[in-house]
Amino acid sequence: MNHFLLLGMSVLATTVGLYLIPFCKTATVLIAMMSVFGVSFGSLDTGANVLILALWGDKGAPHMQALHFSFALGAFLAPLLAKLAWGTTTSAQNHTETDSVPLVLNGSSGATSDSLFAVPEDMTLLWTYAFIGTYVLVVSVFLFGLFCKKSSRQKKSMASVQEARRAKYHWALLCLLFLFFFFYVGAEVTYGSYIFSFATTHVGMEESEAAGLNSVFWGTFAACRGLAIVFATLLQPGTMIVLSNIGSLVSTFFLVLFHKTPLCLWIATSVYGASLATTFPSGVSWIEQYTTLTGKSTAFFVIGGTLGEMAIPAVIGIFQGHYPELPIVLYICLASAISTAVLFPVMYKLATLPL
Repeated sequence: MNHFLLLGMSVLATTVGLYLIPFCKTATVLIAMMSVFGVSFGSLDTGANVLILALWGDKGAPHMQALHFSFALGAFLAPLLAKLAWGTTTSAQNHTETDSVPLVLNGSSGATSDSLFAVPEDMTLLWTYAFIGTYVLVVSVFLFGLFCKKSSRQKKSMASVQEARRAKYHWALLCLLFLFFFFYVGAEVTYGSYIFSFATTHVGMEESEAAGLNSVFWGTFAACRGLAIVFATLLQPGTMIVLSNIGSLVSTFFLVLFHKTPLCLWIATSVYGASLATTFPSGVSWIEQYTTLTGKSTAFFVIGGTLGEMAIPAVIGIFQGHYPELPIVLYICLASAISTAVLFPVMYKLATLPL
């Protein structure tokens, strides 16, 4: 499919879901709406990365960083803006590499009507969703406008993707990248999801302080993605991945050793958020230097990231329930940092073998 058409349809589906979620009165309908989000987010996450590569190829590292910075900024700001504007009780938690999670639903569960849809009792909820849905609708209009504009420059850019190069171990590289993103995205989601509960339960922080710790993680994450737009013009993607891996290893190591020390928790959390920030866009830009990515190959390793996002937090939840006295979250994050640090040199060796 045309890239702009696919992205426009995905964003339009997101708009429909945002408009309908506040009216959902049963779990079945809400699940259906969230499934629409899942499909549209999956298409957006893959399609946007492929579009950047199609337009700029292996010269698109700054553009790739800018794309993922916009995600991080939205994940950090959207709940804060909603709370300021309408007084909703959302927090900047559970925002991941592959989603911009809709705001928490606090609809009228006590209604006795059998209808599937109804106006919610909390009108601030309705206006919050309507506002964000309208913003997303405007974005879809721009994407459909780009689809309708058939400029020669656009055709030339899209045609350039046909000039393919292929590494000697193309599929082996993609499989390793699949595993790389499985551990990376899983660790990112895990820490962002569990750090609030960990700080209150294991460290004994107040809820307000733990919420601040969560904001520090996502704030440094977003800030470093913004700085990475500049860094990507000066450093190779591989160099940025190595620096990110070192930062993740050091910060998670100190988190495991000194997880009971609040000061260390604050410092290591900020370093960890900064270290995770550039890994995903740098990984996509790095692999494009050695083998041309198509929509199918990009979707393949993005699936690795989404599987990690789904599986690792669930596994941690199970183990944490069995061993509540252990910092399972930090152990898994350290193990993930070690895994990515080991996988990247192997990928680099395979990628640099003769074509």
